[in-house]
Amino acid sequence: MLSNLLDRLSFVSLFLVIVLLPIFFLPFTRISVETSKGLLLVVGLVVSIIFWTMSRFSDGRITLPKSWLLLSGAGLVTVFFLSAFFSSARQVSFFGTMFDIGSFWSVFAFFILMLASSMLIKNGKKVETVLFGLIASSALVLVFQALHLFFPEVLSLGVLGAKTDNILGSWNAFGIFTGFFCIISLFIMEFFSISKLKKLILGILMLLSVFLLAAINSPLAWALLGGFSLIIFIYKVSLSFHENKESGVNIKFPIISFIFILIPLLFFMSGQLIGGYIPNRLALSNIEVSPSFTATVSVAKTALVKNPILGIGPNRFGDIWSMYKPIGINNTPFWDTRFDFGSGLLPTLVSTTGALGILSLLIFLFIYLFTGATSLFSVFKNSGDKTIPMFFLMSLYLLVAAFFYPTGMVLFSLAFACIGIFVSLFSSGIPGGEITITFSSNPKKSFFSLLLLIFVMVISFVAGFKYVERLASVSFFSQALNAETIDIAESSIGKANLLYQNDLYLRSYSQVYLLKLNSLISKDSALTDEEKASLQRNLDQALGGANSAVSFNKENYQNFTMSGSIFNLLAALGVEGSYDKAIEAYKQASLLNPLNPGIQLALSRTAFTNNKIEEAKDYANAALSLKADYIDAFIVLSQIAKSEGNNSSALSYAEKALALAPTNKDLIQYVNSLKGISSSNTNANTSASGN
Repeated sequence: MLSNLLDRLSFVSLFLVIVLLPIFFLPFTRISVETSKGLLLVVGLVVSIIFWTMSRFSDGRITLPKSWLLLSGAGLVTVFFLSAFFSSARQVSFFGTMFDIGSFWSVFAFFILMLASSMLIKNGKKVETVLFGLIASSALVLVFQALHLFFPEVLSLGVLGAKTDNILGSWNAFGIFTGFFCIISLFIMEFFSISKLKKLILGILMLLSVFLLAAINSPLAWALLGGFSLIIFIYKVSLSFHENKESGVNIKFPIISFIFILIPLLFFMSGQLIGGYIPNRLALSNIEVSPSFTATVSVAKTALVKNPILGIGPNRFGDIWSMYKPIGINNTPFWDTRFDFGSGLLPTLVSTTGALGILSLLIFLFIYLFTGATSLFSVFKNSGDKTIPMFFLMSLYLLVAAFFYPTGMVLFSLAFACIGIFVSLFSSGIPGGEITITFSSNPKKSFFSLLLLIFVMVISFVAGFKYVERLASVSFFSQALNAETIDIAESSIGKANLLYQNDLYLRSYSQVYLLKLNSLISKDSALTDEEKASLQRNLDQALGGANSAVSFNKENYQNFTMSGSIFNLLAALGVEGSYDKAIEAYKQASLLNPLNPGIQLALSRTAFTNNKIEEAKDYANAALSLKADYIDAFIVLSQIAKSEGNNSSALSYAEKALALAPTNKDLIQYVNSLKGISSSNTNANTSASGN
């Protein structure tokens, strides 16, 4: 039957998405691992949906799991859509730079993955196929990464560089994934009857996982492994009590689970004595900076007060971080860092979608936890399929990880795939757990149903095509960043913007033409007529790129600082009105990032270049009030004092800067030059007095 064939093709496509997500990437390209996995997710889902839709044309019916969890997921997606629609930067909220994980389309793709998994992975054979495929691909990732630790150059594949680079995402995300594999293997070994050979293979892979976890030494990964091993241990013992109560058989102690409870405890208690041994021997560093949970909540609260209902819009945590970040961040090396994620992925997602976003996520999680708890205890009553609680625990592990850490595309996608499989198994195990809509026998219902299916098919195809088109822009953008000449950079960034415009590309576009402007301006000889025309063209392109970046996202301070730098250059050249425009752009950037001392210093330099001495002093002192150890601000104040002939103040400011960076050779040379000037002035004054 045609519908069965199409359904099988749809399942195969979905199967490949789930199984290949951990290992898929595009080697020997300039496309990042995370972006390439987005390609797999989008294209795989599009193909799966198209085949599923064609199958519905054939059999004339639609079967869906009857689940409040899916309904609450649809509600969550609806809130994200409304929040993105009413966002002041819609393009950022809907798609972002490149299918950003916090954007609406990304969240929508996760929901479609969950829905497709619940509809297509129904019977035990398909579940077993997916589970085996996921274990096999995960094992391949673990083995490859273990080899990459020892042979990083041989196994770079044109994408991976350092030892900690991996085909999953960040180093900590890889640690969470390694723990995820351990939990799957542990559950299988404790609750399922498998052959000795399979147990041996899983045991070896679990030992490899422990080695990799020790190499990563992530506290979160250890905590997750220990916590979920404890859950499996308690669940196994409780289930054994229930199953053996009537038979009178002695309970077998779950020794493997108990060992995996002790291993994380050992690493926690020993500190660096044991935990740092393997990283030190392999020369591995695990330095990853993100806002704390307290800072994330603080920023989210302030943003919620300003936009209480639907928030500022999805995928805009970087904007609210710039606006409401704590002043204490200026005492760290990351005072000028724009964080696009908070302490965890889930807090980041809801921090920009207002009260409705928080409420919809809480409803989704409440229904999910309630359904999961029901599945856990139903095994006690009915001796049901233990695959159901396994997929619940798998998804729960990944969601807990997403609460504490920005897990990335792979782990969050797997979380929703596991939820979808859990929904499918749970719904199929209860009477009336599915809804079947038959439309082939009713002409009126058939017309509207077919129209809807055609719409779904067309939208899926268009979405997939647009994503592939935008993906191509990433390669050109990478070429622009790594270009050896300005001409190559100009050509590459132009192609990237033709395929897809966003503020990152547009700022880079503006920067390229700003470099060309500087190269013409810095010429010693007089400009020819052709060069003057080229200068005007470059100026127009630089301003056009900066203005387009501002139009794309008026809430990103970086777009205004780019505009300010261009007008500052024009002001230095004496172009009338440019100074006021530069100051206006920098002040707008300061409104969007009020605690950034770098913007105040940019204002100071602009004022100083245009002989606005008092304004320059005020701005520089404002920068110091935000960051007391700001070396560049001391240097600017020193230069201002030097221009006024106040060499003692100039030397004082320079020495304060040198005290903060005593090994800086340029600063040492600058201070010595000021001392020489002061000494010359002193000698001159002494000579004048003698005369």
